[in-house]
Amino acid sequence: MDNVTPLGGDVYEIDTRMAGYSGITAGYLILGDRPCLVETGTSTSAPVVRDALSSLGVGPDDLATVVVTHIHLDHAGGVGDIASFYPSAEIVVHEKGARHLADPSRLMASAKMVWGDKLDVLFGALAPTDAARIRALGDTGTIALGNGRTLASHYSPGHAKHHVGLLDSLTGDLYVGDAAGVYLPETGDLRPATPPPDFDLDVALGSIGLFAALKPQRLLFSHYGPVEDVPSTLERSAEELRIWVDLTRRARDEGLDLDHAVAMVRDRTRERYAALRAGEATAEQFELLSGAPSNVAGIMHWLDRTPR
Repeated sequence: MDNVTPLGGDVYEIDTRMAGYSGITAGYLILGDRPCLVETGTSTSAPVVRDALSSLGVGPDDLATVVVTHIHLDHAGGVGDIASFYPSAEIVVHEKGARHLADPSRLMASAKMVWGDKLDVLFGALAPTDAARIRALGDTGTIALGNGRTLASHYSPGHAKHHVGLLDSLTGDLYVGDAAGVYLPETGDLRPATPPPDFDLDVALGSIGLFAALKPQRLLFSHYGPVEDVPSTLERSAEELRIWVDLTRRARDEGLDLDHAVAMVRDRTRERYAALRAGEATAEQFELLSGAPSNVAGIMHWLDRTPR
């Protein structure tokens, strides 16, 4: 299939074709003795992911585990659908996100407030998962992949309070979710993801530091794909966070409202990103994944509750 890319070590990147786009959101299949899907993508992507797994020989009773880095709908919106396609799979998530997979009503209501009419087109609806099938992780945990191979989970909040990074014991791959930002392989751009309500600069920088300390061989971004230059990429993740926070703080100190703050930050960061000069489609992808309005709003929210 043209949306499946082998990455070595029995790891396959799956383009979930979020909202019909290519190269926006990746799921990953680890095809060991106990096949494991990392990230489901959205609800509307679930049939795409199922077809990709089928092309790799994973049938309805073969998938052992589904694990999500966090419960935002571009990463976990398809959990309920995938759980119904694969009735034997255990669903693994950080304990702060588990109840929302069992009862998505609050999560969907808040997503509706943020996305409005775009919600159905971009994400669809997160279907509930039987609570008995959900395993809630603490701040560390282990997922068995068979033959002694494991995924070790590491609590990594800052982007979201229910976020984990996942380290593969065989390959050294670290699944970073959104904690290291959004990477665009076409241009090599890296931009932070700082949405409300959970963004916290100090906590986010701590999570990036944790990732560096784990000394992974490769970073696997949910948006999007593998990156092998680990130290400089994580340094850049931290630098981007500081720049966006500094600019947003300046806008706030100047008394700018949210719309004007977004315009200022967008203008002053534009030159950092080749994607914004690479044509409309690429720029649109970047804005969808790491939109300046969402980023600035999340930073403002953090500044409002943080003493100077």
